[in-house]
Amino acid sequence: MNRALSNPLAQWGCAIIASILLLAMFAPLIAPFDPDAINVKAILLSPSGTHWMGTDGLGRDVFSRMLYGSRISLLVGFVAVGIATAIGVILGAVAGFYRGWVDIVIMRLVDVMLSIPTFFLILAVIAFLTPSIWNIMIVIGLTSWMGVTRLIRAEFLSLREREFVLAAEVLGAQDARLIFRHLLPNSLTPVIVSFVLGVASAVLVESGLSFLGLGVQPPQASWGNILTDGKEYIQFAWWLSFFPGMAILLTVLGYNLLGEGLRDALDPRTTKQAKG
Repeated sequence: MNRALSNPLAQWGCAIIASILLLAMFAPLIAPFDPDAINVKAILLSPSGTHWMGTDGLGRDVFSRMLYGSRISLLVGFVAVGIATAIGVILGAVAGFYRGWVDIVIMRLVDVMLSIPTFFLILAVIAFLTPSIWNIMIVIGLTSWMGVTRLIRAEFLSLREREFVLAAEVLGAQDARLIFRHLLPNSLTPVIVSFVLGVASAVLVESGLSFLGLGVQPPQASWGNILTDGKEYIQFAWWLSFFPGMAILLTVLGYNLLGEGLRDALDPRTTKQAKG
């Protein structure tokens, strides 16, 4: 933790993410207007003291919609990556611990899933479902677990032959104790980094789906469907595309910086090189 907090990349990433999280948490208190309130007298107003980020084609305050949209984007990111991480950890642990035909079956399934472009797979599944935030989170989670599975499997295969694991096995430790007490705690470093970086990818996927009209449905605000609204007025209402685009960019940048910082801080080889 001390190494992570002293890492400049992690510090910048934490600052960006903490700011966005605080804005999302306190959106009802910060938002100056109802994000869904239509005002025909305030259509496509440019940024001003009253409307800090202007208004959209229905007169809705863009700043208020951005605040509420941040809740959707971050929620999708955390829940979707949580589902993917849980599936990946379970399958990777089983494959790496038991090996043999179990490992072969799981890894061939991983190969099949990786051979299909993830975004197009998500599009195909979403096309048959009712677009909703819960369907998006579940579908992203169910199509994004392969990387975590490979990471955990590799860690388990490496740790499985270590002396402390062999000693516990000789002393009669059961499989569950070996996995949850000895192997899994020593395998979580790459998973933590993968989780942080995965949130950034999930935010991008959700924004892309909402932009295409297959994600969060209006009038509920998300950064993706705010971008969709801006597409029609991009020539003279630049703020409708600029602000959600910048929000997505900063969020993804923050998670990537935090992930890189954590990887540098948690990787003992990097730490030794820095000391040397």
